[in-house]
This record gives sequence, C-alpha cells and structure tokens, in this order.
Amino acid sequence: MSLDNAITGTLARRLRLGMVGGGHGAYIGGIHRYAARLDGQYELVAGAFDVDPEKGKAFAAEVFIDSGRSYGDYQEMIEAERQRADRIDVVAICTPNHTHFPIAAAFLQAGFDVICEKPLTTTQEDAVKLVQIAGETGRFLGVTYTYSGYPLVHEARAMVAAGKIGKVRVVQVEYPLEWMATAIEQGGNQQASWRTDPKRSGRGGSIGDIGTHAYHLAGFVTGLKLESLCADLATFVGGRVLDDNAHVMLRYEGGARGLLWSSQVAIGSSNGIRLRVFGETGSLSWFQEEPNVLVHAPLNGHPVTIKRANAASGTGAQARTRTPPGHPEGYIEAFANLYGGFAEVIRAGREGRDPGPIGQAVPAGYDGLKGVAFVDAVVDSHEAGQMGWVKPAYV
Repeated sequence: MSLDNAITGTLARRLRLGMVGGGHGAYIGGIHRYAARLDGQYELVAGAFDVDPEKGKAFAAEVFIDSGRSYGDYQEMIEAERQRADRIDVVAICTPNHTHFPIAAAFLQAGFDVICEKPLTTTQEDAVKLVQIAGETGRFLGVTYTYSGYPLVHEARAMVAAGKIGKVRVVQVEYPLEWMATAIEQGGNQQASWRTDPKRSGRGGSIGDIGTHAYHLAGFVTGLKLESLCADLATFVGGRVLDDNAHVMLRYEGGARGLLWSSQVAIGSSNGIRLRVFGETGSLSWFQEEPNVLVHAPLNGHPVTIKRANAASGTGAQARTRTPPGHPEGYIEAFANLYGGFAEVIRAGREGRDPGPIGQAVPAGYDGLKGVAFVDAVVDSHEAGQMGWVKPAYV
C-alpha cells in the first residue's frame, strides 16, 4: 500500500495546497490560509501569490514557502508542479473574478483539484464550460460559499427538510455592508477598485459580490429552486458603473415567495447577512453576527432558541462543531468547515468511497454556475424594467 493510502481509508498525509493570488493586500487569501490550517488537513507548499513575481516571492518567504515553489504566474506553477513527485493536490484561486475561468480551467485540465472564490466566473458561458471541464477531468471543483459552513445553517437545513416548519411559504434574506458607502475605489482601495470594474467583476456589483452569498444561503437552507425573479438595482455612489444596492423579488417552484436585499452602502451594517424562513407551521431565523443561535418559532407556541452545541436534527451541525457549549465559533471556523468538506470529498474520490458527514452538501461547481446564472437573471430583469420577471438558466 502506498504512503498516500492508510488502512483507515484516509490519505496518510495532509493535502498539499497551492494558491494563486492571495498575497500582500489580499484579504481573502489570509482567510483561505487560516481555514486550511485550522483542522490540519492541508499544508500550503506552493503559490503564485502576486502578479509581480518579486512581490510574490517576498510573500512566499513570509509564509515559509520554499523559494523554488514560488512562481511568477499560474502557468509556470502548473508546468513545474505537474513534474514533481510531491506535486500539489489542490489549488485555491484567490484572484479577481475575471481571472477565475482561465486559471481554474488550466489547473483542472492539468489534473489538479480546485477551490475557487465566488462568483465562479464572470459569464454564464464560462461557468458552464468550467463545470463541464471538472466533469470531464474527474477533478473536484469547490466554491467558497462561506455561510453554508456554519453549523446552525446546517441545522436549519435539516429542520426544513424534516418538516419542522411545514411547507415553506416565505423566504427573506439580506446581506448589507457599509464599506463602499463612499467612493473608496477612487482613493486607491484595490479591493473596491476591481469590484466596481465590470471588466474585472462581471455584470453585477453588490449582487455579484455579496448577493450571490445570500441567494446561495436561501437555497441551501430551504432546498427550494428559483422559478423566476424581478430585480431593481441602484447605484448610489456617483461615478460607479455597477450596482451598489439590489432588491430582488423571488418566486420559487412550488409557490413560495422570497425577498433578497444586498447592499454595499448600508451604513451601520458590517457583514449583516440574515435569513428568515417562514413555513405553514413555524419559522426559522439566523443572523451571521450571532451565528451560534438559531431561533425556531412554532405555530401557536413559544420561540425556541437553539444553540450550536445542542443542535439535534442531524450530523450536519455536529460534524462542523469544534468547541464545547458556551465557546463561540464564527467566520473562520465556517470557512474551515468548507475546507474540511472539500478535503473529505477529495479524499473520498481518490479512495472510491462516499464522503463522510462533513463532506456532504458542500458547495461545488454547479452551485457556482447557479450563482452566475442568478446574477445574469438579476441584471437582465433590471435592464428589462417595468417589473420584468426573468427565469434563471440554471437553478
């Protein structure tokens, strides 16, 4: 038996992780690294961290990457890594949206598994191609919809599936932020600069950056498929091309109705993603700033507060819980749950078995495709005007 296979049925080593982007000044790169380290499933061994190779090498030294595995660009990284006996297993793509497709496609075709930031691509056509490439190559394509990593989000999902609130009638989800309430992109903020540029961000501003998170969360918990939507986009900060606020009405298959709000100009809000689901016999409410609490209100009964440590509906929440009652878990842990789930899917695929609990219901390529299709439908609806209802191409 090779060293990569243990009697226990798991790889006898950490997964070797590479990274494209995520160097100096890249907020999300640090989050990926923290998440990958948390459960000891990965070892970061290589990267093309910056468009400037020298800056990339300086950053690699700071995170203790061998200088010989700090690459000038992703093409060089692929060619060098595929020749190594200790080649990377999986790459994390932490670059602006418009680069996701060529980078992910190249790594998949070279035989590497991929973890990609959302949105998966800037166009629906590229998203379809990427999902097809992942299928043809047999490689895993994960997408970091972070909020599906929280234990109580999985508890809510299990409760809805078990009929604890009856048939879903109404879904309300919101994701307000204040960080772009002024034109910070004009003052040199690099994160805001590419997010407000349609050539790098895609057709959606607020709706593509954070609205896709809200859309995925609502569908993940309820299991509902979107039938059609009607959107109103706004750009409040002068000089911007893309939306910084979005209101979207949702019609789901089966008759449920929904309302989604995303905003980058909501002063006083900091990552205030919130989900409320109302059914025939009860409701559920979850707020990301208080992530260890889920409120279940039964019809004609008293609201019940469910805490993370006493979630009881299934193994989903339990598999993603690390600390004892009273000790909070938050964003980094949720992100780490995604990385743990991705690792389990990759290991299970190589070993010819079904993934364990943490590897189930992880966001993958088709979820990314649905997110891109959602953004397109929102922009199409807004541009149509006069309360134009649009059916997304993929749900």
